[in-house]
Amino acid sequence: MEASRKLTGGAVHPPTRNQHTIASPCSVSGRGYWSGNDVHVTILPAAVNVGVQLVRTDLPDHPVCAATTDCTGAVSFRTNLANGPATFSMVEHLLAALAGLEIDNCFVEIDAEELPGLDGSSLAFVDALQSAGLVIQAAPRSRLVITETLRLRHHDAWVEVLPATAGESYFEYQLNYGDDSPIPAGDFGIDLTPHRFIHQVAPARTFVTTEQAAALQVGGVAAHVTPNDLIVFGDQGPVGTKLRFRDECSRHKTLDLIGDLSLAGCDIVGRVISHRGGHVLNGMLAGRLRELAAETFATNERPRKVA
Repeated sequence: MEASRKLTGGAVHPPTRNQHTIASPCSVSGRGYWSGNDVHVTILPAAVNVGVQLVRTDLPDHPVCAATTDCTGAVSFRTNLANGPATFSMVEHLLAALAGLEIDNCFVEIDAEELPGLDGSSLAFVDALQSAGLVIQAAPRSRLVITETLRLRHHDAWVEVLPATAGESYFEYQLNYGDDSPIPAGDFGIDLTPHRFIHQVAPARTFVTTEQAAALQVGGVAAHVTPNDLIVFGDQGPVGTKLRFRDECSRHKTLDLIGDLSLAGCDIVGRVISHRGGHVLNGMLAGRLRELAAETFATNERPRKVA
C-alpha cells in the first residue's frame, strides 16, 4: 500500500450547510447476509455534533460505537466497526444512505451484530429516512476541501482524491474484473447531492458471481441468500433478476465508496476516484482523510501570534 505524497492537502473553508438530523424515529428490519439472523434497526434523532452512533440494544448496558475510522476494521466483502463489545458488521449500506441524504447526527439502535442485507442496496434505509423527515440544526457541518492529490495503491487497485474543479463532492468507481468475468466492466461517477444519491445510487445492489456465492455457502455463511437478495452473475448474466441500471455494479461500488468515506467524519470537497478498489482501500483513504481533517481543523483553530 503506497501513498503518492505526504498528507498535507487540505484546507478549511466556510461551511456550505448546517448539520442535519431526522425529525422522528424510523425502522428497518431484515436478515443478515452472513449470519442469516433476523435484525431490527431503529434510527433516532440526535443533537448537533453527536455524529452517527451505533448502539447494540441486545447487549448489556447497550454499548455504543461511533461511526468513524477510529473504530473500523474492513474485510474483503464488508466494512465492520467495533468499540469493545459494541461490534457491527456490514455497515456500509446504512452509512451510504446517511451520507447521501446528508444526515449527520443520529443514534442507530441494532439488536444484532450484522445489519440487514435487505435487497443488497441502500434503498430500504433511504425510504425509512425519508419517511422520518429532516431537521436542519443550528450548527455548521465541517467540510474538508482537498487541495492536493492523494493516492493509495494496493496491487492493481488504487483510489485517489483530487481537488474539486467547482466545489463539488464527486465520487467515481472504475470497475473492470477482466474479459473472463461475467460481471461487465463500466465506470460510474456522481457529483453527490441527496436527490442524485436517491435516484442514481441508492437502488444499486450488491453483486457476486455464482462461483463466489457457492464458495461462501460452502464456507458456512450466506446459506439463505438467493438471487432475490442481491445480484448473482452467471455466464449468461444476472441469474433470476434484471439489472436496475446498465452499470448497476459500478454504481453499487460507488455506493460503498460513499458509505466507507463517510467514516472520515466530515464532508469531502474534492474528486474521489477508485479503480478496482474495495472496502480495504476505502477504509485506508477514509483514515487518511480523517487524519488530514484533524490536522487541518486544528491548524485553523490554533491562536495566531500578534506581531
